[in-house]
Amino acid sequence: QPKRKAAFGSVGRRIPYRILHIINQDGESLGNMHRAEALRLMDQHGLKLVLLRENVEPPVYKLMTGQQIHEEQLKRAEKKKASPKSGMYIKELSFSSAIATNDFETKTKQIAQWIEKKHHVKVTIRQAK
Repeated sequence: QPKRKAAFGSVGRRIPYRILHIINQDGESLGNMHRAEALRLMDQHGLKLVLLRENVEPPVYKLMTGQQIHEEQLKRAEKKKASPKSGMYIKELSFSSAIATNDFETKTKQIAQWIEKKHHVKVTIRQAK
């Protein structure tokens, strides 16, 4: 099983990197420091270390309070909700020009339901013989 990407939150004391770039809770850079020094700083101030960027050298960690972590998680959840879904559904429906009234009403109700669910709807009208 491939490892899932960890959710945003406190990393605790398990830090796989020796040298870290630390940012304090006010957003000011404290520079690069050894992992043991960062853990000592974390314990002194009663804060938690949170990984911000892993793909840079050295990785960036931020000292945060529990409240700050919670607020950041809420912000990220809102962004995720607002962003368009990768698997956007496109519903397709075709009408004949000789469609009966009841069938037409049923299909238009179905289209209205799909639009409420934020699906894209494609309607094709074919000419009857």
